[in-house]
Amino acid sequence: MRSIPVTCLTLALTATAFAAETYWKPVADDVYLQEVGTKIPTDSPVTSVAVVGDVVYAVQDGVIKHIEDGLLTPLLNSPDSVNRIEAMDGALWALTAERVWRIIGNARQLFSEESMVDLCMHQGTVYGATHDEVFKLVGPMHWENIKPETGWLTNNTTNIMEDGTQILPNPIRLPHIERIGSYSETIYLMGPGRLSLLVGPRLIHDPIDWGTLPSRTLRDMMPMGSRLYTATDRGVAVLRGMAMTALDGANGLPYANTTCLAEGFDRDLWIGTTTGAIRKVGDEYHYFGADHWLPGDGVNEIAVSDDTVYIATNAGLGIIRYEPYTLLKKAKYFERNVEEWGHKRLGFVHKLWWHDGDKEWRREISDNDGGHTAHYLAAMCFKYAATGDRVALAEARNAFEAMIWLEAITPKEGFFARAIWSVQGDKGELARQGSGGLPAKWYDTDDGLWVWKGDTSSDEVNAHYYSVALYHDLVAKGAEKDRAAEHLRRITNHIIDEGWVLRDMDGKPTRWGRWDPDYLLRPYGIEARGLNGMEAQSYVWTVWKLTGDPKFKEGLDQLIEWRYHTYTVRQKHTFPPESVVPWDDELAFRAFHPLLNYADDPHLRSIYMRSLERHWEVMRMQKIPYFNFMYGGLTGNDCEEEVAAQHLREWSLDTIGHNYRNSHRADLGPEPGYVPYALGTRAISPRESKAMWGSRSAINYDGGSNSRGIEPPVGWLEDYWMGRYYGIIEAPTTKDRDAINIERRPMRNLGAAPYEGPARPKNL
Repeated sequence: MRSIPVTCLTLALTATAFAAETYWKPVADDVYLQEVGTKIPTDSPVTSVAVVGDVVYAVQDGVIKHIEDGLLTPLLNSPDSVNRIEAMDGALWALTAERVWRIIGNARQLFSEESMVDLCMHQGTVYGATHDEVFKLVGPMHWENIKPETGWLTNNTTNIMEDGTQILPNPIRLPHIERIGSYSETIYLMGPGRLSLLVGPRLIHDPIDWGTLPSRTLRDMMPMGSRLYTATDRGVAVLRGMAMTALDGANGLPYANTTCLAEGFDRDLWIGTTTGAIRKVGDEYHYFGADHWLPGDGVNEIAVSDDTVYIATNAGLGIIRYEPYTLLKKAKYFERNVEEWGHKRLGFVHKLWWHDGDKEWRREISDNDGGHTAHYLAAMCFKYAATGDRVALAEARNAFEAMIWLEAITPKEGFFARAIWSVQGDKGELARQGSGGLPAKWYDTDDGLWVWKGDTSSDEVNAHYYSVALYHDLVAKGAEKDRAAEHLRRITNHIIDEGWVLRDMDGKPTRWGRWDPDYLLRPYGIEARGLNGMEAQSYVWTVWKLTGDPKFKEGLDQLIEWRYHTYTVRQKHTFPPESVVPWDDELAFRAFHPLLNYADDPHLRSIYMRSLERHWEVMRMQKIPYFNFMYGGLTGNDCEEEVAAQHLREWSLDTIGHNYRNSHRADLGPEPGYVPYALGTRAISPRESKAMWGSRSAINYDGGSNSRGIEPPVGWLEDYWMGRYYGIIEAPTTKDRDAINIERRPMRNLGAAPYEGPARPKNL
């Protein structure tokens, strides 16, 4: 049985009910490591990187540089023509075409005039390799060639003649060496197409009893515990003892064309590829692509410090720092993010776009300001219900007033705007295109202060019912409840009185605001009959229960007479592909929430529940918490709460809309336990795509906006606080304040300038 928060019991005064018994278990908000990414772009490749103490070194154009004030600054006394740097024995070692240098601070020592290609620590001593010899550092600065006096012998046994004479095999040269490493207290060598090892005077080629290398194109070699890893163009070869296996797409490696290897700070493995970097943690793979995490493709080398990873690419240095977080801390971070980036205006929440001409961030006055703001209103309603937080109460009220204004600004009762533009206070241009390629419909207010956008669609309608009903149930008190109910009553009256359509100022139905049988039961709109028919049922159920007005019961009866309920179960499209769109999933779930909170007819509820079950089964593979938590909260059924909470953890703190690409990956096959009923084959992590309005699709493999847009993380906040409200996510119990609280500092203006136009009208 689940314990129900007291605030939820006292605030949820309608049918917003919890299941008496649940099949999900609350997810503990344990401390985890959150990635924090930064980049240092360069105009030429960074070819090598190393960390000594707290100093990060990198090689660019053959010169050693170090990070200073966020830039790569040339190191004083850097050797010329540096090919590779390595951190070893408390110092930085630099390998050039002719010499080996040891560098401590700005002081450098010439350690060898051999052209070494790699170094390693073996049994506590530094070893180095040229392309054809192996040396051991003996004494302060003396290198000793370890070649035996007899020369290197093969792994063939000696031949013994009948008279007892031993015939030693002919000595041979070492193969061309590219890497040297110490594995199982033995020196291993990597050369073109093969691995070898040295045992006493013997050179043993291909020390593999079982398995084979996945490719003969070898690029890097690294011992780590019981394994010797080798990067190839067809995956990572893994030698354990004398058995060779491979990490590739079949067992989860996102991309097989690998270039380099590094040991992480938590016994994890870092893998560079020609297209991004990969972190292997246990059986999980975390993919870090160009633009979002890295300055560019083509990873040349990776170095790791106590909590930070430095990734050298052809376009600069990518830096990924790991910081202890809880989901609560992340919520606090994102709530401050919404403020500091200037996403809020007049109670609405906006995306930002970069204006090249004025070199500034501007808020987008969109086609769907009410729909976007509904995410934030819902988030603050859930937060207030779960915590009683007074700031959440104020934020919910402000967003609620904005939603009310969208209807109050129009001269037609019940018809509401998509967006509102301030003639004096907003920058940019009004959108000139509306739904379906039709011209945009903008209308002036009588006072000349505002312009509002018509052609309102079902997207906005669902947003109003979902979020305003939540405000009514979880936040509003007294007269506020009446205002919330009245707002939804006016919209429903308009829809019914206008013949089950939204009718614009020109007297015509809007492009997508139709629930009438002339549309839904005819070929032109038949594809929408399941979803739109369910939406209409949700509207009348909601307002009937909030107002008690029998008119809306009659409206429900009319919908049932049109047999809309018979199309409800299969309202989720799975074919053809052009009919499977992610916004329909959000539309459906925004309708499900009030529908299942208010509907009490057993026969109809069984239909609605089967529709929800069918829809969630299709969505389950995407692991998106909005769908999982709503399903679990409404039904009490198991909702894969652990993977949904992990989805929240994997969101990047960076909400800039970077480009991303995943369609080239080798790990996109269906996961065990999931069936791709509609589009896509498997979900990708939100760290591997971009911030969305809640990451409502995890199967858009490629996309982005070239860093020209910033999404407010209000969908993440909605999902998290929904989970907290229903008890699916617990409050953190850690005593580590740094894992709960964000840095205490004054608010900053990072994005759009504060809105300075006229205020929202009062007494709406």
